[in-house]
Amino acid sequence: MPRPSVVLTVERTEQLTPHLVRVYLGGPGFDDFAPNAFTDAYVKLVFGTDEEPVLRTYTVRTVDTVNRRIAIDFVVHGDEGVAGRWAANAQPGDELAMRGPGGAYAPRGDADWHLLAGDESAVPAIAAALAAMPAGARAQVFVEAAGPEDEIDFVTAADATVTWVHRGAGAGEVGDDRAGENAPLVAAVRGAEWWPGRPHVFVHGEAQSVMHGIRPYIRKERGVTAEWASISGYWRRGRTEEGFRVWKSDLAAAETAG
Repeated sequence: MPRPSVVLTVERTEQLTPHLVRVYLGGPGFDDFAPNAFTDAYVKLVFGTDEEPVLRTYTVRTVDTVNRRIAIDFVVHGDEGVAGRWAANAQPGDELAMRGPGGAYAPRGDADWHLLAGDESAVPAIAAALAAMPAGARAQVFVEAAGPEDEIDFVTAADATVTWVHRGAGAGEVGDDRAGENAPLVAAVRGAEWWPGRPHVFVHGEAQSVMHGIRPYIRKERGVTAEWASISGYWRRGRTEEGFRVWKSDLAAAETAG
């Protein structure tokens, strides 16, 4: 049964990078939004009509209880995609229905260090996780983006080493030699120094690179158990979110059967 929707109003938008737009949502509907404690808190945004809703999943970047607004970052590549196109054209006063939030991850305080990795789609969750880490926490961060123009600054009290890697174009524009298991993010994570002690791992982004390129390395080669690793695909290259859900379900079934 779908979760109840809250309807929020666009207050303003901010162009963070050439391909990243932040939309601030508030209005009376803010009072009906119940935030959770996860740094990967995600919501289902409802586009289309009531009869034929189109759902897209996005991470909540911040919840500002003082100014009563929510910030969500959208990756935008021209007219590609339903949500990105909406964000690029959003105007103050526009309304957007939202379901959630859900979530499952927040950086553990008992970890010896943290490994965070992802592409542009994971930037909001990575930023939220780093912001939640206290002084004294140690983190290695790897983020893949189209190019240096898409880099942003992360605010954190932790001792964090941030490495940006560039694929040279949008995720849907590069060839197979720069995507999936060949994505620059995969090589960066596999080639990084593995610090002593027990890490808490968060790796999210394009499903092929995350689930086939990085997950086996973390879980099998490095021996990080499921309790200490949040690893999942946020999207799949060449598929809509509906198609991605089917792929993800089939993958989970195959792993269970195996």
